[in-house]
Amino acid sequence: MPAIRSNLVRRGIATAVALPLLALAACSYGSQSKSDSSSKEKVAAGSSKIDGLDTVKIGYFGNLTHATALVGRQEGLFQKALGGTKAEYSTFNAGPSEIEALNSGSIDIGWIGPSPAINGFTKSQGKSLRIIGGSASGGVKLVVDPKKIKSLKDVKGKKIATPQLGNTQDVAFLNWIADQGWKVDAQSGKGDVSVVRTDNKITPDAYKSGSIDGAWVPEPTASKLVAEGGKVLLDEASLWPDKKFVITNIIVSQKFLKEHPKVVEAVLKGSVDTNKWINANPDQAKAAANAQLKVDSGKALKANVLDPAWKSIQITNDPLASTLNTEAEHAVKAGLLKKPDLNGIYDLTLLNKVLGAAGESTVDDAGLGVK
Repeated sequence: MPAIRSNLVRRGIATAVALPLLALAACSYGSQSKSDSSSKEKVAAGSSKIDGLDTVKIGYFGNLTHATALVGRQEGLFQKALGGTKAEYSTFNAGPSEIEALNSGSIDIGWIGPSPAINGFTKSQGKSLRIIGGSASGGVKLVVDPKKIKSLKDVKGKKIATPQLGNTQDVAFLNWIADQGWKVDAQSGKGDVSVVRTDNKITPDAYKSGSIDGAWVPEPTASKLVAEGGKVLLDEASLWPDKKFVITNIIVSQKFLKEHPKVVEAVLKGSVDTNKWINANPDQAKAAANAQLKVDSGKALKANVLDPAWKSIQITNDPLASTLNTEAEHAVKAGLLKKPDLNGIYDLTLLNKVLGAAGESTVDDAGLGVK
């Protein structure tokens, strides 16, 4: 099963110093996600609590790159693994706010991109969180207006959107620009290419109005642009070895991991079970993810967006740790991150225990695990 590479830098490697991105961390921590009243999500009568714990608080983003969280919740697979300990959920729109929620105890475990995970780890001097598993790879594309841009060289001089200054896609695009030999000031986005930081929610409208010529964005935004007449000029997966790069990790508060390892293990079992079910039942899983998106946002994705977006995302238990340094180096090269010490950012002990018990291959931390 293809693994998922999280361009660490893609989803919010905000500078450990002071990127405007970090201002988002001061915002509200996220929204309590409504229950869909599904019997699958309810605690089964007579179930025992793990370690006597009443609840575990789980965070995720309401988008397809967090498919494990969406499907695992919708199908009740996390709750099944947790027994009598109730899973409570919160949804987020930005990595920094999810990190703040983790630091404050508003959530215990979260699905998140690699960049905010790195930023949270480095800003706390390695004391706030651990990456404990992988979830997804891929699902990032450069989509352009085919009337204005017909080849990669035509990107020079054009206005291309990324989701946020210093986020994972932003850093990946800046790195790609540098590889072309072009110059762009990372902070202002001005140069041989105009990098326009635009919230994914309004990027399709910006594209339709002609204020941008394309965008380097994750799914489902990429497929929304294609539905508006855009053309995929580049799939980021093509730039990575084996076409794999992590886009979503699982993180946990170090405090919660120390105090409730059995609960963390149960959530990881739910994740592994969910990923196995997704890969065995892709059509059902796609429908489940879309159903949960509707619960969380009030709106499901249309088939012409959902279908191509789903195909480009690879679900995996492997956090693809070997890509972590590469992605961090991209942010350092762009001037958006001071060289970080990532030793100890991973603790894959419980994940490998769960994988071993399930008869599946264990995963590697690329030398960045807890010693």
